[in-house]
Order: sequence, then C-alpha cells, then structure tokens
Amino acid sequence: MAALPEDGARLSSDQAEARLAAIGFADPRGALAHIAAMTAGVSRRASIQRALLPIMLQWFSEGADPDQGLLAFRRLSDDLGDAHWYLRMLRDSTAAAARLTRVLAGSRYVVNLVERIPEAAAWLEDGDELRPRAAKGLQEEVAAVVARHGSIDAAASAIRALRRREVLRLALGGILGLITIEELGRGLADVTSATIRGALALARRGDELPLEFAVIAMGRYGGEELGFGSDADVMYVYRASGELDAQTAQRRAERIVADLNRLTEDVRLPLDLDAELRPEGRNGSIVRSLESYRGYYARWSQTWEAQALLRASGVAGDAGLIEDFERLAESLRYPQELPAEAEREIKRIKARVESERLPRGADPSRHLKLGRGSLSDVEWLVQLLQLQHAGAVPALRTTSTLDALDAAVEAGLLDGEDAARMRAAWLLASRVRSAMTLWTAKTADVLPTDRRALEGIARLLEFAPGSASDLEELYLAVTRRARAVFDRLFYGLDEQPRPTAR
Repeated sequence: MAALPEDGARLSSDQAEARLAAIGFADPRGALAHIAAMTAGVSRRASIQRALLPIMLQWFSEGADPDQGLLAFRRLSDDLGDAHWYLRMLRDSTAAAARLTRVLAGSRYVVNLVERIPEAAAWLEDGDELRPRAAKGLQEEVAAVVARHGSIDAAASAIRALRRREVLRLALGGILGLITIEELGRGLADVTSATIRGALALARRGDELPLEFAVIAMGRYGGEELGFGSDADVMYVYRASGELDAQTAQRRAERIVADLNRLTEDVRLPLDLDAELRPEGRNGSIVRSLESYRGYYARWSQTWEAQALLRASGVAGDAGLIEDFERLAESLRYPQELPAEAEREIKRIKARVESERLPRGADPSRHLKLGRGSLSDVEWLVQLLQLQHAGAVPALRTTSTLDALDAAVEAGLLDGEDAARMRAAWLLASRVRSAMTLWTAKTADVLPTDRRALEGIARLLEFAPGSASDLEELYLAVTRRARAVFDRLFYGLDEQPRPTAR
C-alpha cells in the first residue's frame, strides 16, 4: 500500500499508527479505527474499500486536513451504504475518487454540506455537473417547487434544500478549479435570486391586494460578486394602486419583508437578507413605496446613497416596478457631472470608514474587505470613476466592479497597468475570502496569522504544500501595490494631503 503496506494487516497497531503519522495524520489511532471499520467484513463495500484505501490514504495525506477527510469519507460511505452507483464510482473512476479525497480533506464547509447531501458525490464523475447551473433552469425548478407544494412551509423547506444543493455544487466546482471567481460570484447570485423569487411567490400566495412588490439587489449581490458566506444586500420597494390606502399598503409590504426573512432563514446554510443600504440606513423604514423613494431622493439624498445605487439591480418581483425603480436609480447614480463637494464628501466618508469601521486591533494590511489595497479600495475607486463619468460614458453603467474597471481603461480614464494592479488585488482578496469560508465553514474578513489556517487556505487556492508564507507574502505584496494606486488616484496623495475623517 502507499500508506500502509499490503501486508499491513500483519503490522502491529503501533507500527500502523506510526506509518499514518509519518504521512501526515494528526490522529493516527483514530485514522486506524476508521480504516478498520471501513474494511471489516466480507461485504462488497468492504472489499472495494480495502482495494481503494491504500491510494486514497495517500491522497488524503496530501490534503490540508487528512484526518477530517478520512472521517468524512467514512461517514459518507456509511450514509450511502451499498448504493450501486457509489460503489461503482469508487471502483471505476479514479478521477472521481481523487476529487472526493481532495474536497473532503480541504474544506469543512463542503464536509458539512456533503453530510446533508451525500448523493452529491455522484457529481464528481462528471465535470459538467460541477458547473454553475443556468439562472433560467434554477428559476424554473423553484417555480415548479412552488407549484407542486400546497403547504407554504413545505415549499420553503424544499427551496432551502435546493439552495444548499446548488451552493454545494459551486463549492465543489470552485475547489476543483472548474469555475473562476467571477463565475462563482454570478452563480451564487443566481442561486440567491432564485431562492428569493421562490420565497416571494410563497409570501404572496393568495394575496389579492393591488400591491406591486420588488426586491432590489445591492452591493456585491447587485454586482453578482458574492462569495461563500456573503450577506445578500437588498432593498425593498412597493407600489399600491390608488384604491389601497397608504397605511394598509405599508403594513402589507412590511409583512411581505417579514415573510421573506422567515421563509429564507436556514440554520444549516444561513442567508442574511441585509437591508442596511436603504435610505437612512438602520434608522430608515425597512420598505418604502416607489413614490417614497422618489421623494426621499429628491429632497434628502446623500452622496453615499447615490454611490450605493451604482450596484442596485432588481432581482425579484413585479417587472414593471423593477424597471421604474431602476429608472429612478439611474437619474441619481449616473449624474452628468459630480459636484466638487460631492467628490470631497466621498473621500471623507472613505477616510472615516478606514478609521472607524476597521475592527479594533485588526491589522489594516490583512483585512480583506476594509484593509489597505483590499476589496473596499478597488470598489471605491471604481465607483468614484462611475459617479464622475458614467453620465457621459455608457460603458461605465454597470453593476460589475471588474466590468466598470475595464470600461474605465477603454475610455482612457484609467491606465492599463493601474487597472491591472487593482484587478489583481480584487480577485485575490475575493478568492482568499471565499477560501477562508470553505476552509473553516465560518465567515471571516481578516487574513489569519495562524500557519495551519493559512496553509489550508493556500491549498484551496492551489498553492503547493507548505506554501502558507507564500500566500501571505503574495497577498501583502499585491494589496500594497493596489493601495499605492488607490492613494494616488483616489486621494491624490501626489498632489494634496489625504482628507481626514470627521
């Protein structure tokens, strides 16, 4: 055997444990117990696993967490029992078995989902099954679920299960290098939108009030740039016919929002519909009529709210209402000219975000979202260019950060080398942020200093074993170069002092 010799049965327990420890198992005694349990007896499954485990143990040992991988494999085999397709796949598809060891030894996030959806292991035989599903197909499946279930709660449960399944598909494809970070962002946004559409259909089942309602994606969700563990930033809008009084309409709209949150809530794979980008933030109404938005923006709109609208995109609800909201948004987010005071205000807000929102004690050079040269720097620079020039440059009228970056270069607003440095930082920070969630099954925004955690993240990003320091050095170098571009182009540090937070 690669991990244990073919006469391993004649080894003493101590010798076998020593062999397992030598190839990287932290708990060789536990690993030996798993091996014994999986190979005991005369069943077809035990026979196949006896033949497979030598090479699979070697594959597990090459992963970041061999012990996790082996335990997850044992549980998966127990769950699937003697399923014909599973045993055939293990026996006949070396590629699928290798993929299985890679994802189980590399991602706690995937392990947690596979334990709930063991049949997903069948996808590992076919690379096409690990690609993001088309948005239309997802929406049609969700619509069929809604139509099939008479019970709202049963339908919502089925939609949540569908979401978990599709997020697992994206996680597997991402880990195995079959989809890019851009495809991942779009895929997660499509799954989120299909989930919200289904929940909205359920929330409105039997609703005969003459009320239009829509969900507007904001932030990275609106830009189709979600990562694993990302919140879904949203705003809610409604429009009532003249026969419905304002108070009744507002109450019904608030009830729809509450139902959306209830129906999408999932303790197994949380989906946080975050409405903090709405007018007045946490102090504002959770949902407004279109006319209320129109009146607010006409009288009270602040620069940061126009900036937030740059990534507003309708994703669920009445199409006519979405179109009218987006038309309203365009009048604010694509001004013909950005006043000098508005530009100064944007820079003051960014300086304040850097000084106040960074968690206490966090190293600014390691914060993936708010740190120097991180996601925030790239997005704020791009959004400033959009506010300044999208009124005259239609190609800048996009919710996508990278598409807007490309458009700025094409329009001669940004040097190609500067744009390349910003793109590299945005892509790397996005990949690292998702990899951190895949490794730990927890959401975090700070590049860890713990070497084992860094190693796990690096391996997910396809670094060679022992590359924790290489990942760290690469991230710090890439973001340092991006920050130099940001300071020069956003704050104009080669021309005048940086604005101070106030």
